[in-house]
Amino acid sequence: MSTSTFFIPPVNMLGTGSLQEAIRMMTSYGFRQSLIVTDSVLVRLGIVANIQNALLEYGISSVVYDGTSPNPTTENVSEGLRILSDNHCDSVISLGGGSPHDCAKGIALVAANGGDIRNYEGVDRSARPQLPMIAINTTAGTASEMTRFCIITDRARHVKMAIVDKHVTPLLSVNDSALMLGMPPALTAATGMDALTHAIEAYVSIAASPITDACALKAITMITENLPVVVADGNNEAARENMAYAQFMAGMAFNNASLGYVHA
Repeated sequence: MSTSTFFIPPVNMLGTGSLQEAIRMMTSYGFRQSLIVTDSVLVRLGIVANIQNALLEYGISSVVYDGTSPNPTTENVSEGLRILSDNHCDSVISLGGGSPHDCAKGIALVAANGGDIRNYEGVDRSARPQLPMIAINTTAGTASEMTRFCIITDRARHVKMAIVDKHVTPLLSVNDSALMLGMPPALTAATGMDALTHAIEAYVSIAASPITDACALKAITMITENLPVVVADGNNEAARENMAYAQFMAGMAFNNASLGYVHA
């Protein structure tokens, strides 16, 4: 068997209620001022304000960039960088699904390495780890909260740039399924099918290993058992938590075995 390398964030918290414990852990990192990268929907729902207040209780101030597009762009990264720089932020917190996570990764990577996000298209193009990043997940699908993948749209060239870099792996990933209870059926189904596709593509990848196979197969089982349940009843807490675990394991699989033609 050829050599395989397994990438994963240093710390990963999963399960209902894990967000509060994660916020307590952030104090050990010494953060004082964070940039929260999110979208306008989560601001309107009050989730961003709740997290800002919880951070303040532990002495962490924050500012918000909520302009993330559904497919984050180079412009989104530049806008977020300006807010980060103007407020002297020492860390980045992404809140949402794949788009805020990818946008935050782009911001944190350029903040630490300089230049333009376009400079990092490809594999391991950065010299230094990104600014410390915490990824708080609110959907069960992309697994971007724990991967080394960052997809940024360059509208000038009409391309989606794939940035695959060990330095964009978050410091801490959080999958508190309580944050996922409000997802509507269509979004629940779409993100769940994304996770299922991740698991299947990783399982048939020529770069698969016994570790990624184990993650992929367990994810497939859990998704097929729980996705129909949670689409029918979005407030089923057990199914939501199982989907949070399943999409995370699918992420573990494709983060290390990569993906195939469907995602290409």
